Amino acid sequence: MATLIRSSLGFGEALIAVPLLSLFIPLRVATPLAVLMSITVAALVVAQDWRHIHLRSAAGLVAATVAGIPLGLLVLTHVHQEIAKCGLGVLIVLFAAFSLAAPNRLRIEQEHRTVLLLFGFVAGILGGAYGMNGPPLAIYGSLRRWSPQHFRATLQAYFLPASILGMGGYWAAGLWKPVVTHDYLLCLPAMLPAVLLGRGINRRLPAAAFSRYVYVGLLAIGISLLAEAVVRLH
Repeated sequence: MATLIRSSLGFGEALIAVPLLSLFIPLRVATPLAVLMSITVAALVVAQDWRHIHLRSAAGLVAATVAGIPLGLLVLTHVHQEIAKCGLGVLIVLFAAFSLAAPNRLRIEQEHRTVLLLFGFVAGILGGAYGMNGPPLAIYGSLRRWSPQHFRATLQAYFLPASILGMGGYWAAGLWKPVVTHDYLLCLPAMLPAVLLGRGINRRLPAAAFSRYVYVGLLAIGISLLAEAVVRLH
């Protein structure tokens, strides 16, 4: 399920993979397992559709993300987590709801380097604080009106190096254990056909319908963040 969503839309698998996997295996196994899955999906998509990658955009987003990660770690260690998640959830929900209600009101016609780096920097902050790089990247791609193929491929060109760096962190922290590799190998037979099926779905989605699915995915992420934060605050 998670791989199919990621391969179809380009993001959103963490919303499915980690919560469902953690029902059956410890979170310390589920989280690095999800990152290994992310590396695999990104590598396959990049190998299949490298011609659709906006390479300069992906490189700028990755560079800005690396700069934003230390600030994200400060947020993780110094800011009340549930209040910060509430604020993030509200912003994502408002953007997604407005974009669904008025789909053509917000757009970035041409690539502005400063705006690109700002979105990558915010992605780094959210990645360092919550392991959630995807929403700022999805928002940027939707504002730029990338086609479904460019959206999917460019985001994977971002996620591939970002996820490899993240997995290196898990390895350094001693969280990449044999059980993670074992469960990853068990997942492969389900992941590989899901990548191919997701590619077919992505190629058949009209641009307008694809944008709506992206906004619905963002809306689901925002609502889940709000719900999780409110439950933990109580």
